[in-house]
Formats: sequence, C-alpha cells, structure tokens
Amino acid sequence: MRVNRILLSSSLIVVALMIQVSVLARLHLPGAVPDLLLLTVLGLALVYGHVGGALVGFGAGLLADLAPPADHAVGRYALVLCVIGYLAGLVKPESGQVRSALGPMAVVVAAAVGSTLLYAGVGALVGDTAARHVGLGGLLFSAALYDLLLAPFVVPGVMALARRAENDPLAENSSAKSADLASGWSSGGTGLRIGAQRGLRAKATRARVARAGRIKGVKRL
Repeated sequence: MRVNRILLSSSLIVVALMIQVSVLARLHLPGAVPDLLLLTVLGLALVYGHVGGALVGFGAGLLADLAPPADHAVGRYALVLCVIGYLAGLVKPESGQVRSALGPMAVVVAAAVGSTLLYAGVGALVGDTAARHVGLGGLLFSAALYDLLLAPFVVPGVMALARRAENDPLAENSSAKSADLASGWSSGGTGLRIGAQRGLRAKATRARVARAGRIKGVKRL
C-alpha cells in the first residue's frame, strides 16, 4: 500500500476504534453495538479495492483484537474484517463515483450481517458460544439496523477523505457528493437527483425561457 494510504487508514482506524470503545460500547443498546470500525473499513475498501480493503480490514481487526477490553481470541476479528474488506472491495464502483445510495446501503447491510455470522461462526470453532445465549437473530437485526443508521455519517466522509489522499480528480467534488449521498441515503436511497433538485431544475428552465422571451421582445421593438 502507498504511504498516504497507510497514514490515512491508520489514523481513521485509530479514531474509529477509540470512539467505538469509549462511546458506542458504553451506550448499552439492546442487541449488537454499532460497529464504527466496520463502517470505516467499508468506506476505505470502496475506494482502495479488494486488496487494499483486505489489508485495511486485517489491520483494523487485529488492532481491535489487541485493544482492551477485548475478551476474545486474538485474530478472530482480524479474520472477519479481512474477509469483509476484501468482499466490499470487489464491489468498488468502476468509475470510482457512487451515483446512488442504494448500492452502499446494500453493502452495509450485507457486511453487518456477514460480519456477525462470521464472527459467531469463528467463535463456535474456538468454543465461544456467547451468540447462542444472546440470540443470533436479534444480533443480526440490531447490527444491520444500527450500522445502517450510522453509515450515512461515516462511509461517505471516509470515501471522500480516501479519494482526496489519492489525489483523485473526483476529490474536487467529493465534499458535495458526500453531503448529497448522506442525504439521499437517509431519505431512502432512491438516488441523488430527485425531489427538490428536479423542482430547482424546472424553475431554472422556466426562468431561462422567460428571459429569452423578454430579449426577443426587446429586439423586435
């Protein structure tokens, strides 16, 4: 990985892990805990691709395995995030530009469900049956719900920072795209150019027609 990728990824992962442990883990929400670290890996994987996503996921998971108050075997979450980062990188947009929130929403839900199942599966192999006592169905639903609610505030921003660090030409519009994507995400993921934007375009068209009519009237006089 490039140096700028390593620096940016390391910084974002450390910040995400600190917020995860010190804030989100203390909310005592029913079911799962919102996984800020997972969302950060997804945002980076959607820009860096499957190889970069796997490397970032492994590093983030290993750091989470070692950070207190981790109570599971070292390497367990590293394996989970490595696989999730690789798979998320496979659906990286070819143009590098996300035109609709529907795709990232599906990626977040699939990653939340997949990471929970994979984590529970690896735990079963090493003798950890905590997921059975909590209820796997409740964990899957709450994990997908919490991550989906948190994703509009995390994934677009992470993708914008990653593009800017890559000196991507798309980074010039990344801030506006991130805001639009977040608003489109929270409104249902039906696309970015809907509703109010169509109304503004219609008003602009009517204004141009009226202005052209006035100009023609002046010329005839």
